[in-house]
Amino acid sequence: MISPRTNAALKEWAIVCRALADGRQTLLIRKGGIQEIKDGFQVTHRDFWLFPTYVHQKAADLIPAVHAECERAQKAQPPGESVSFQFYATVEDAVRVMDLERLRALEGHHILSWDCIAARFHYRNKPGVHVMTLRVYRRPTAVTLKNTPRYDGCVSWVDLDEAIQTEGCTPVLPDAEFGARLADIRVRLAAAGVTP
Repeated sequence: MISPRTNAALKEWAIVCRALADGRQTLLIRKGGIQEIKDGFQVTHRDFWLFPTYVHQKAADLIPAVHAECERAQKAQPPGESVSFQFYATVEDAVRVMDLERLRALEGHHILSWDCIAARFHYRNKPGVHVMTLRVYRRPTAVTLKNTPRYDGCVSWVDLDEAIQTEGCTPVLPDAEFGARLADIRVRLAAAGVTP
């Protein structure tokens, strides 16, 4: 369900935001930032803006097909004094996966390497990750906000200084294509013993 506006934002690698924005990817596999490790990652918001970040993003953590794109993205990193928001997402499904091997069922639905997934799964000896299937929308024009120190740090969720309107946002994937992707992800997870 699209909210008229929200100030919630989820920090994610810029290269993953690109894959979500152009419809190559419809899910996220999340562990949480260093500052969240005590309580762990939580799906705090069901709708939010994608906040592209460049910290910790590296080609080795991605499938080979996007290595060159990642390196180009790193070189084209914008100045850090502002952040642009153009992509909004709603959470269609969210599940916690506690068996690493079950995540193999999601191959082809994301651009992370298996080594990256395994590292996230076992981070700080607290096994498990969250898998969120997202419906992503494009705003007609980007909104640029000042990047404040409050947004810094290894955290997933950020409350922006102002709410951004979602008016005019359109899905990056047509309904039928998104529906087929969502159904496929649900089938794969169910076959692996995970249900939303």
